[in-house]
Amino acid sequence: MPRQFTLFTGQWADLPLEEVCRLARDFGYDGLELACWGDHFEVDKALTDPSYLDSRHALLDKYGLKCWAISNHLVGQAVCDAIIDERHQGILPARIWGDGDAEGVRQRAAAEIKDTARAAAAFGVDTVIGFTGSSIWHLVAMFPPAPESMIERGYEDFAERWNPILDVFDAEGVRFAHEVHPSEIAYDYWTTHKALEAVGHRPAFGLNFDPSHFVWQDLDPVGFLWDFRDRIYHVDCKEARRRLDGRNGRLGSHLPWGDPRRGWDFVSAGHGDVPWEDVFRMLRSIDYTGPVSVEWEDAGMDRLQGAPEALRSLKAFDFEPPTASFDAAFNS
Repeated sequence: MPRQFTLFTGQWADLPLEEVCRLARDFGYDGLELACWGDHFEVDKALTDPSYLDSRHALLDKYGLKCWAISNHLVGQAVCDAIIDERHQGILPARIWGDGDAEGVRQRAAAEIKDTARAAAAFGVDTVIGFTGSSIWHLVAMFPPAPESMIERGYEDFAERWNPILDVFDAEGVRFAHEVHPSEIAYDYWTTHKALEAVGHRPAFGLNFDPSHFVWQDLDPVGFLWDFRDRIYHVDCKEARRRLDGRNGRLGSHLPWGDPRRGWDFVSAGHGDVPWEDVFRMLRSIDYTGPVSVEWEDAGMDRLQGAPEALRSLKAFDFEPPTASFDAAFNS
């Protein structure tokens, strides 16, 4: 059976959910990966307003859409971050930011992620996607020299803060799919191993596969899928394009998205360096049967053009496997 394609609503949260539903239906999507910001999925209302979840289901039903996952990247970021500042104030609900005291923000963010698991279960969804934050990301340059003990403390901090969260996920029958991403506790191949070890490989903690950040780090997204095949809980299709020309650097030079002096940038799926056919063949090989969600980002293309075009591009690689081996006809 062809897999289900969803649109991640995080980049559309400036629009009311009903408008996003209408657009997604017209674009040809099967459903939405609902972001927990804007008015798309509000965790506090989901747990306090008896009519709220029914209203979300009614909107999806009205436009013939489904939801298999919700995402709370923004609040998750604040759970472990060592530096809590105006960047976090800009992305967090006021009730999570509070007075801005760093540890208070972390504690309120952790409580909100626990509530996100409860809200997901009440909504009938078994996967929450998000970020973890990291108390050691700022040490990535390794200067001034960071002793190994500092790095180890970072993973201990992650485990101490996230194990109680994952206990709630277990209790609710929901999984957390961490997006491997720079600025998180797991941002590449080996840090993913380290993060899984830190929480004892507990089943509540898995991965959201997003190949865009593998591309600019020169990592193999297809090999990653194979090696972590038992932990791929969700798939986001986001695209990146490298332009490392000897002047443009991999770290981006503090330049904004879309600046031609950047060494890499996000582009609409089908316009970058992700080997999508190999990705889809591997998803089939590892028996991933969940939805494929288009996370559309491109500073140089209008989203109303990019989102439907990305869907068409990706669907071309979702071909059916053969019913028999091609060489079966050689036998008489």
